[in-house]
Amino acid sequence: AVYSMASNEQTAAATADPDPSQLQSTQELTVFVQNLLQQMQGRFATMSDQIIGRIDEMGSRIDDLEASIGELMAQAGVEEEPSAPAGGGDAAAASTEVAAAESS
Repeated sequence: AVYSMASNEQTAAATADPDPSQLQSTQELTVFVQNLLQQMQGRFATMSDQIIGRIDEMGSRIDDLEASIGELMAQAGVEEEPSAPAGGGDAAAASTEVAAAESS
């Protein structure tokens, strides 16, 4: 019983008065993890911006392609079939959804 009392007193003393090196180590780990999370957040934001830029570029290319096809069909005298409105509706909607998700 004496051993367990001494052990409990040592544990209580260690909890009440933490070793300064352990405290510093814990603080360093906390700072490291926070820096790592900030780096990851920055990289994610950069990648997200790049993806949105590529989606917008792809939408512009599709619009240009649709215009070129329309011109070629007009030159050939073929009537256009009604299609979805120009402007890359799906790409624009996708980039709007991504932008809305980022702001929340």
